[in-house]
Amino acid sequence: DSQGLCFLGKVKFDNFLSAYLGDRPGSIVDAATGEIIGNHKGLWYHTVGQRKGIGKVLYPKVTAKGPWYVVAKDPKRDLIFASNQYDEDVFTAARTDFFVEDIRWIADGPPSFLRQEQDDDGDDNEGGEPKWKEGRLDMKIRHGPSIVQGTLLLTDGLNGASGNIHLDKKDGGLAPGQFVAFYTLDGNECLGSGVISERHWANFLLDSEA
Repeated sequence: DSQGLCFLGKVKFDNFLSAYLGDRPGSIVDAATGEIIGNHKGLWYHTVGQRKGIGKVLYPKVTAKGPWYVVAKDPKRDLIFASNQYDEDVFTAARTDFFVEDIRWIADGPPSFLRQEQDDDGDDNEGGEPKWKEGRLDMKIRHGPSIVQGTLLLTDGLNGASGNIHLDKKDGGLAPGQFVAFYTLDGNECLGSGVISERHWANFLLDSEA
């Protein structure tokens, strides 16, 4: 997440990262065309959804075609993917649909409204491996006060430890490793949480390797 660290005082954030993590340069790639459009000093200096500050590491002729946003990172190849189409339909799925894993439920297992009571043939689904149905939730992604609504469909057949999420509205910075907290629709009860999977970047990374 892009946020300040209050204990740094007057120390600039980039200087702090440089002192502790150093630099590891790499290329910045246009997510739509695969063209190299700039060079960065290290992946840790940039976050998904970032707009401010990205222009200074892009080639001058590219900057004028902005605004540019960081849309994905590839740690294995030290690549940053950026786009000047972040608010267009091409990125709707990347900003609304993602996979969560390592789901932990506060109660003993997933809530009942996510469980399918009957199987596909209309028979009661008792005693066998649980089947899941889409359920609506309030969700909090990352830090901050914003609550978003969407659906969760569990995919783990045993304990509901993974699933697919679809948000009602586009999010500005979904990234692997971020936590998503699940609440009832009235917001009065926290049900559990999950972690955004590395799968969220798969489309960008696979397309760039093709």
